[in-house]
Amino acid sequence: MKNRTLIGSLMLIIFIISGCSNTKLLTSWKAPDEPAPSFKKVLVIALMTDKDRKLRENIENVIVKDLQANGINAGSALAEYGPKAFDEKDESAALKVIQDKGYDGTFTIALLDKSKEKRYNPGMITYRPIRFWGYYRSVFARVYEPGYYSVSNQFILEANFYNLNPDKLIYSAQTKTVDPSSPLSLATEFSTKLFADMKQKGLIRN
Repeated sequence: MKNRTLIGSLMLIIFIISGCSNTKLLTSWKAPDEPAPSFKKVLVIALMTDKDRKLRENIENVIVKDLQANGINAGSALAEYGPKAFDEKDESAALKVIQDKGYDGTFTIALLDKSKEKRYNPGMITYRPIRFWGYYRSVFARVYEPGYYSVSNQFILEANFYNLNPDKLIYSAQTKTVDPSSPLSLATEFSTKLFADMKQKGLIRN
């Protein structure tokens, strides 16, 4: 009976942990005394290589959707201009292309780091009483579970929210995500953390 109770408790703990977010907010900053902005349209730009095209698509789409859900008109740079629209342009030319489409704000997301971390999980020693005589003699059977190595995938993302008129950074944040199940889950968790923080700081109206 005790074993069944222990197994049930362990399964519950595993279930709770698996349901928790793998994304943590590392740092965030808001321009002092910056009110919730009133944009005509915000361009969401994910700064990533072609190898991370799927992540770029998901992050831009999720951020656009969440901005719109909070009453801010927004568009995806990938959908609006394609993957290499600004590669050959200087600052003034790029800003003109953006502003000609009616955008007066930009929300950039950069993949600062993508890495694998190998760590050692030490073994565990537990004790349990054997038969009556062993227990009587205070003899315990030692059970040893050997340690093992595990590898985790880590993503560091940085978001910067700009007002283009005037050109001013109004919000910046960095997050760390460990072992996301998919590009969509990474994008969703990232956006959820950011919008909760921006609402708390008064940058997004509740």
